[in-house]
Amino acid sequence: MDDTTVLISGAGIAGPALAYWLARHGFRPTVVELATGVRSSGSPVDVRGPALDVAARMGITARLREAGTDVADLRFVNAEGRRTGGLSLGSVPGAAPGGRDIEIGRGDLAAVLHETSRDHAEFLFGDSIATIDQDEHGVDVTFRHAPPRRFGLVVGADGRHSTVRRLSFGPESRFVTHAGLYVATLPLGTPAPHPRTVVAHNTPGRMAAVHPRRGDSLAFFAYRAAPVPDFDHRDADAHKRLLTAAYAGGGWRIPELLDRVRATDELYFDAVSRVRMDRWSHGRTALLGDAASSVSLFGDGSTLAMAGAYTLAAELAASPGDHAGAFRRYEERHRLLVGPKQRGVERAAAMLVPATRAGIAARDLASRVWSAGSALGKRPEKEVAPA
Repeated sequence: MDDTTVLISGAGIAGPALAYWLARHGFRPTVVELATGVRSSGSPVDVRGPALDVAARMGITARLREAGTDVADLRFVNAEGRRTGGLSLGSVPGAAPGGRDIEIGRGDLAAVLHETSRDHAEFLFGDSIATIDQDEHGVDVTFRHAPPRRFGLVVGADGRHSTVRRLSFGPESRFVTHAGLYVATLPLGTPAPHPRTVVAHNTPGRMAAVHPRRGDSLAFFAYRAAPVPDFDHRDADAHKRLLTAAYAGGGWRIPELLDRVRATDELYFDAVSRVRMDRWSHGRTALLGDAASSVSLFGDGSTLAMAGAYTLAAELAASPGDHAGAFRRYEERHRLLVGPKQRGVERAAAMLVPATRAGIAARDLASRVWSAGSALGKRPEKEVAPA
């Protein structure tokens, strides 16, 4: 089988980015996506560090900035809405100097990547992989709806609940562990009162925020909880029950936001989970993005997905007929970016969702000190771009 025929599962961030770069290198990618179109759900994400360079090489930087949120600050408030702390998002570790980072709605980023790649790849929306059967020469794939086909390679870019990972590597429980948090988002359909500022309110183990988007705003929730038995990431009614129970009796804007939760059809809700695997490839199948490795609470998953897509395509192009070597080198290179992000989840959780009142007070004080230090010119180091 010709290795240039590549099936990619997932049309979120990693999938379209990989399709674009594979096509540029002479491959023939096909992208299959369970949703009937580009999804609009999820919290804002960041294009920073190595992804900025990938975006520039794709020629989409201006479009991403035009669609970006233009958010500059994070403000912590008490139950009465009075400021208790905060910081410039440009001072967050990993931020690029000069405000070059782009924060953008996940759906907006996915739409730009799809528009950029759709003329170079085949897209099958409203479908998913049912079975994968590989041999030394190729991969036979059956779909839920489309006729069976044979491909040279298969890449799972289908997120934490990856179908490709389950079919080729084993059940989700072997690789995915609960990180102690659940997160939820929903669009509010109204402009934010502070169009460049995320406003967040904490109680012990709980955080709720209103996040501006261009002409709109988004509610964001993150709370600490043990794993829910038999949790189903597709059960929207159960998600609403869990969220409203977790925030019952809260102050600030919580009652209003929970009313929106009950009424919405656009709630995104899932556990924050770590995906850890000894290997990201098995024969002619490989994993990319959150399917291979997650977790990030600061939107870095999209940055890693774009950087990983660029690296995987480049390694496959550099080694015609040697997919095993290409997969191995891609993994070696990309783990250098992924490792620090996975190790930083506890620190991110401590900042976003302190577990105690003392922790909230300490976080607010630290944020004021950090902002003061940043104003004096103390900048974090820039991440290394993919070669």
